[in-house]
Amino acid sequence: MQNIDNLSVIEQQAFNLAQAGIGLDQSRMDGAEPGALAHALEHNLQTWVELSVVIRSPECFLAEQIRDNLLKLAEFVSGVTFEHGIDIPESAINTLVNIDFQISEGLLEGAGKKKP
Repeated sequence: MQNIDNLSVIEQQAFNLAQAGIGLDQSRMDGAEPGALAHALEHNLQTWVELSVVIRSPECFLAEQIRDNLLKLAEFVSGVTFEHGIDIPESAINTLVNIDFQISEGLLEGAGKKKP
């Protein structure tokens, strides 16, 4: 297994998004710790804020349209999170989990194309 420290910045962000998606998904399972959903939502939001900072960096290799779309998704994620808080409906959690996994996969695919 590869050490996360050996990953590119984009690969690290993809890993973080996948972890955030897993955390959200697990937070709603029977037997989840009290406060798990609040923690998972906070972690997910923080992950998207970090991703926003990374993609605004001049060193980011992503195309401008992709950057713009990711920033719009970050706004969507924060909007849904702040609108609902821990009273977030199941359908919104599903949406956030799906976004996290799909964007994680897309970032990894894009990062793979940049490697020799």
